[in-house]
Amino acid sequence: MANNKYLLLLTVFCWLTLVTGIRISNLNDTCIRCLCYVAGCDLSHGCTQGYCGPFYISRVYWVDAGKPSLPEDNPERKEAFEDCARDYHCSVKIVESYMAKFGKDCNRDGVTNCFDYMMINHHGGGACTEPLHLTGLGRRRLELYQQCRL
Repeated sequence: MANNKYLLLLTVFCWLTLVTGIRISNLNDTCIRCLCYVAGCDLSHGCTQGYCGPFYISRVYWVDAGKPSLPEDNPERKEAFEDCARDYHCSVKIVESYMAKFGKDCNRDGVTNCFDYMMINHHGGGACTEPLHLTGLGRRRLELYQQCRL
């Protein structure tokens, strides 16, 4: 009987994950809003200098995330990146996909959490262990992160 309950719970969890999207530990709505805040979160931001939308996402970041696109769009269409990155909900999918691929414990505290995701957004997926306080932009992002966490 216990095995049937476990199987049912596992099936429901898998179904919910498929229906609602990617599930990444500690990447919840509060963290997403904080990541947006640290990036600038200008919902009216188009694209400037290769960075688009409220999270200021680059084309490389989008490609690394697997080219998430708006519903009914073709990720191979030339403007698919820009259209998705400028749309808040689609840009969240980009961030979730990127974190699913590159998420790790950047500050080596034993937990992968929103601070780690913020470091990944700053440094990129491969170099997130570098301290943020070494650059002006890094210090500014630390300050913004602390503000949104209050």
